[in-house]
Amino acid sequence: MGLLTFKGGIHPYEGKELSKDQPIETYTPKGEMVFPLSQHIGAPAKPLVKKGDRVLKGQVIAEAGGFVSAPIHSSVSGTVKGIESRLTATGTMANAIIVENDQQYEEVEYHPASSLGELSKEEILKRIQDGGVVGMGGAGFPTHVKLSPKNPESIEYILVNGAECEPYLTSDYRRLLEYGEQVVEGLKVMLALFDKAKGYICIEDNKPDCIKKMEDLVRDIPRIEVKTLMTKYPQGGERTLIYATTGREINSSMLPADVGCIVDNVETVTSIYRAVMLGKPVMERTVTVTGDAVSHPKNFMASIGTNMRELVDAAGGFKSTPDKIISGGPMMGFSMYQLDVPCTKTTSAILSFLKDEVSNAHETACINCGRCVTVCPGHVVPARLATFAQHGDMEKFQQYDGMECCECGCCSYICPAKRPLTQSIKSMRKMVLASRKRG
Repeated sequence: MGLLTFKGGIHPYEGKELSKDQPIETYTPKGEMVFPLSQHIGAPAKPLVKKGDRVLKGQVIAEAGGFVSAPIHSSVSGTVKGIESRLTATGTMANAIIVENDQQYEEVEYHPASSLGELSKEEILKRIQDGGVVGMGGAGFPTHVKLSPKNPESIEYILVNGAECEPYLTSDYRRLLEYGEQVVEGLKVMLALFDKAKGYICIEDNKPDCIKKMEDLVRDIPRIEVKTLMTKYPQGGERTLIYATTGREINSSMLPADVGCIVDNVETVTSIYRAVMLGKPVMERTVTVTGDAVSHPKNFMASIGTNMRELVDAAGGFKSTPDKIISGGPMMGFSMYQLDVPCTKTTSAILSFLKDEVSNAHETACINCGRCVTVCPGHVVPARLATFAQHGDMEKFQQYDGMECCECGCCSYICPAKRPLTQSIKSMRKMVLASRKRG
């Protein structure tokens, strides 16, 4: 039987050998901690503390600002210095709670569950909500909302996204290798919410050691299987993962729950386990610090709120001044112009490169080669959509299914003319969504 996959996609240089053999190191932050109130999709969290307050590790410092929102917890003990606007990795400014770390790490009392069976479905969801669990693969969607579909009895598959198809990233790989038991236990918690569902742990075939470990862990668990995927980008995309593992398709107007699926990242599933079974909120996550400009690429267990510059320094700093720094993966991450920004719940990696190949590329005219169409997992015509976007033709953009683009970057990567196809389409998609909101 062939490997599970989808139509389209690309095979970029992986770059994972730089950090994949580096075990996760727990990093103890040194400077002040910055906790943005918007670390998730939805309403920003509302501060519960003020300047001068002393806080403990694990304490709620900001409550959810609505149903589609999530609380923020302090990852250190210390004193609140204030609430002010701070720069984030995306280049935007956001209100944030600033805590002076006292290095004592005094913690609140946690309330673990004695067993999963003693918890009702409502109690499980409440623990996930109170723990501030969000999609930690990058989306940041509040997990308690995702796990509360309109028709829970229609959910047939829960997919744990362990593909980690973005080049260079190895944080999920190390999570599976070192904390695979927690991933399985987190999936069991999710399955307790959906009586008819099966759990699939989905891993690309470039991680054979992870596949073996997870298969050994789930061998005697009837409702959980490991699914081996072809190594291809963007195999870990929500739509492509669902199609590869179940054969079902969704479009931009649908949710995975509409085809009986729920998809969550490895880091998210681990956080579900910790929140429900251990009573511990989201205070840390794995972060890969890598790239050819980094002296000693590593994987860190980083406290939420830690300054990214500290993590780079802990990886030996730079060999020389990098030409490009990215938060996240090279395909869908955010370019940064400085490192003094905090790690948040959705920070998966800090990539630093000696040369900025994208900015140095020279754009030429489209030669109508069709390569962008061949690799597009959304089955649209990126070259045509980018032209509509550049001309500001919103009507034609929508007519030719521009909203079906998942912004994966495959078209820009493969384009011999070096056209910024994804960037143009992404900008127009934002304009369309803003127009719909106004309308």
